[in-house]
Amino acid sequence: MSVAVKGVFIVGAKRTPFGTFGGVFRNTSATELQTIAATAALKEANVAPDQVDTVIVGQVMSVSHRPSGGVFRNTSATELQTTAATAALKEANVAPDQVDTVIVGQVMSGTQADGIYTPRHAALKVGVPQDRPALGINRLCGSGFQSVVNGAQDILTGAAKVALAGGVENMSQAPFAVRGVRFGATLGLNYAFEDTLWAGLTDSYCGLPMGMTAEKLGGQYSITRDEVDNFALQSQQRWKTSNDAGVFKAEIEPVTLTIKKKQVSVTTDEHPRPQTTLEGLKKLPPVFKKEGLVTAGTASGISDGAGAIVLASEEAAKGLKPLARLVGWSVVGVDPSIMGVGPVPAIENLLKATKMTLNDVDLIEINEAFCAQTLACAKALKLDMSKLNVNGGATALGHPLGASGSRITAHLVHELRRRGLKRGIGSACIGGGQGIALMVEAV
Repeated sequence: MSVAVKGVFIVGAKRTPFGTFGGVFRNTSATELQTIAATAALKEANVAPDQVDTVIVGQVMSVSHRPSGGVFRNTSATELQTTAATAALKEANVAPDQVDTVIVGQVMSGTQADGIYTPRHAALKVGVPQDRPALGINRLCGSGFQSVVNGAQDILTGAAKVALAGGVENMSQAPFAVRGVRFGATLGLNYAFEDTLWAGLTDSYCGLPMGMTAEKLGGQYSITRDEVDNFALQSQQRWKTSNDAGVFKAEIEPVTLTIKKKQVSVTTDEHPRPQTTLEGLKKLPPVFKKEGLVTAGTASGISDGAGAIVLASEEAAKGLKPLARLVGWSVVGVDPSIMGVGPVPAIENLLKATKMTLNDVDLIEINEAFCAQTLACAKALKLDMSKLNVNGGATALGHPLGASGSRITAHLVHELRRRGLKRGIGSACIGGGQGIALMVEAV
């Protein structure tokens, strides 16, 4: 399923910093995170909330190998999303009342008691009028990208002129569950706590944990341990160089939290480990397979955060300052046991639909779910590695699944403009065997 489109513009793109598992956002709900991102995006776009026709947010759950307390462990997904959305609207110079629709993707909404309301609550907290609808969607790791697709579809069909899209996740708030007790306990039966965060990381259809799908894919493409360790180090180093240079300031909306009775402004990503060394990476043991490729240092980390993208029709964009044009997108299905290969056919189909080649693309972002998986995709596509994840990826930043597509989209838009480049592709593999990719063009 691939398509090239005209007449859809990105006028705002913001995200919150990404907090590590159990960190600063552990008590901040997904709704709060999304509200922050959405408010910032609307402000950036100069779009009023009542100009929004629809709101779309992606929210899922993922895993990491860094279970330490992070800044957002007490921040709900709603709060995070609100921050990102507010910033995106501000960037776009769009008032909340200009938004026609709001779309939010959500898989494991149980990270907060009112999680099933995240899309609607984020929209209302941003200031979108009550008569504008909000939608929750789920394409797992691709939900942030899918929110952009859904928003574009609303615009292309004439259902909306301005759409607020986004993705959010607070994995730190994933609960433990005891299944089967609602209707009484059987005498002598011992019930067990289930970690809902980890339980979802095995695909019951193919019977493999996500890490083993990366091992299988890495084996098929002859990826070596040295390659993944070096790639992981590169991700951390590129993030540090870019962060030190202030590259991420254009896309990040700071989040203010109260920690130990003090107001703290979170302005940068919490998960990266810039002190990482190659020697340290080589000492880490494989997690899923003897002499395997996936270690705590070569997989994406668990993190919390949100992103928001403001989309506008060509007509609506005339009164704004567009950042980029949405050129097209592609969504595909692949073998679940090698789900990480999804970006390959997604990108190939996208290029066919837009009648372009990789030579026409200046920057490429493939979500680093696993270093082995990303390298396999790069090898299959024969990518110019100097164009890939130029400021680091999820190995450093972490992978709050619902937010990752929004982060990548926002980063691509701002980085293309910063470098004076034209065209970029963002892509992600998707658990269960899918891939998604979209293309943007700076204006």
